[in-house]
Amino acid sequence: MNRRWTFGNRGRRTAVLGAVLLLTAGLAGSATAFGAEDGPASATASPTASGRAAREAAALTGSAKLYRSAGDDITFSFDARLAAKDNDDPLKATGTFEWSHYAGGEGAWAKAEVDCLLTGGKVAVVSGVITDSDLPGAKGKRVGVTVHDTGRHDRLGYSWAATGGPVGGLPRCVGSAPFEKVKKGTGDFTVVPWLPKF
Repeated sequence: MNRRWTFGNRGRRTAVLGAVLLLTAGLAGSATAFGAEDGPASATASPTASGRAAREAAALTGSAKLYRSAGDDITFSFDARLAAKDNDDPLKATGTFEWSHYAGGEGAWAKAEVDCLLTGGKVAVVSGVITDSDLPGAKGKRVGVTVHDTGRHDRLGYSWAATGGPVGGLPRCVGSAPFEKVKKGTGDFTVVPWLPKF
């Protein structure tokens, strides 16, 4: 099924079939050791006092276009990270994420500052407040995005799927089910899993 969406009321809105799955998570856990069985260390890890690279507590990075059979140009980029020292608090995540959607000469773009990052396995939920956009009324609104890092066939979902644009009152750490597909050959998202100790 082909679905098209744009930002706000300047274009076509998506009617998402079925319920939008909202992902939320509690903030719990404490710092945890990272063993070889848990996966590779992040490429951006910083050295510790012992000289070993400290793995980030969580991360979502990368850029890709979404697949749309109608040819819409939709791009998402992420640079969201939770430092090892902040493993107990996903609300201390930092970074930005950006996206744009253009079709038939119309569309918009936006950039958000990260205010939460939760990852589990190869799934990440990142939220943030829009700091810059050419869509009137978008600045200051919180949005959330969910990414499923499956390798060459990543998937993505966004909190405004059912509303057509960002709305007020969205809590931190909330996104939708990753129902969109990444366009083949356009990039790749990478998720570093969070390892809380319960």
